[in-house]
Amino acid sequence: MSLLSWKLHGNGKTILVGEVVSTDERLSWPRTIGVGLQHIAAMFGATFLVPIITGLPPTTTLFFSGIGTLLFLTITKNRVPSYLGSSFAFLAPIAAAVSKGGMSDALGGVVVTGLILALIGLAVRAAGITWINWMLPPIVTGTIVMVIGLNLAGAAKGNFAKGPGIGILTLGSIALVSVISRGFLSRISIFIGLVIGYVVAFFIGDVDTKGIKAAKWIAAPHFSSPTFKLSAIVLFLPVVLVLIAENVGHVKAVSAMTGKNLDDQMGMALFADGVSTTLAGIGGGSGTTTYAENIGVMAATKVYSTAAYWIAGMGAIVLSLSPKFGAVLSATPVGALGGVGVALFGMIGVLGARIWIEGKVDFANSTNLLIAASALIIGISDMSWSRGNYTFNGIINATLVAIIGYRVLTAIAKARKSAR
Repeated sequence: MSLLSWKLHGNGKTILVGEVVSTDERLSWPRTIGVGLQHIAAMFGATFLVPIITGLPPTTTLFFSGIGTLLFLTITKNRVPSYLGSSFAFLAPIAAAVSKGGMSDALGGVVVTGLILALIGLAVRAAGITWINWMLPPIVTGTIVMVIGLNLAGAAKGNFAKGPGIGILTLGSIALVSVISRGFLSRISIFIGLVIGYVVAFFIGDVDTKGIKAAKWIAAPHFSSPTFKLSAIVLFLPVVLVLIAENVGHVKAVSAMTGKNLDDQMGMALFADGVSTTLAGIGGGSGTTTYAENIGVMAATKVYSTAAYWIAGMGAIVLSLSPKFGAVLSATPVGALGGVGVALFGMIGVLGARIWIEGKVDFANSTNLLIAASALIIGISDMSWSRGNYTFNGIINATLVAIIGYRVLTAIAKARKSAR
């Protein structure tokens, strides 16, 4: 089968009970386009939150999101259906890098993160994934993810305080939508809450529309160049570990849903996301990752066809060509961002707990308990230390404690057992 050809599933119109549209199949093109548009809607809210929160150009981020998706599909030879959207793991290091040296330094960190991830992908391709499972057991991965989310609590508080009324409205809307709605709408509850907060702020005059009025309807995205400073790059190293966990989890989930063994694609998936993230950083976009929101669309529609993802990737590129569209997003009121931040950053933290639960982490084990407890306090309180131009922030230090501390304490415990 050539890269851009798919077998027609049945009559192309219906999916019988118990059947799924596999990765190498498609429905009729109108139906495939419809599913592709659902994928755009699913990724939209989360993908745009990253540039809105960090100050990156939204249309540039969307452009590289679309390009990255098409690259991912090409590199994995259409075997792994996935949309590559903005990764929330980049929020904290981008904010830290911008505060010290500006956005160009942050983009340098994104580029290096992508390069490291791509190299890890090649290593997994050559040697398998056993060593990653050894380095990142659930206790470590869950702790790092939780730290990355909860470390941003201060940022959420700062934005919320600048517009508490809109912040409360946005947070309340997110909560109501997530409780009342089901399926697809519940998965985009944060985006819907943001829209409600934005619209109300607009009508009460809290939205600055000057940039919207001045923006063109159609133009190429704004591209920026990275600069590379080691002091900024070190801030991004923990993100690599999160991206590994996200990609591995995505491939395993797709494998379970489609009934196909995709272990041989694990390395290429990591490599593809690394290439996409590198390209985004070079051009001024945010780092990418595989999207759980789009897994939800596949689970709901039973359509795992990569053809739908080609439609989504190309659609994202088309949308990125409207600066007016990006200006509307960039004008999001701070209070709405505060409400979103409370929900979003907390959810990221809770995802860490979910990893613990699904991995059946035993907290009766003193090693697990001590590692998680110490890393969380270090990361959430942002315990940092500086040496010259280098600052090792709470996330970095918590990551080091989680990875190195776990291996050292586990090795000591095993040695003590064997000595008995």
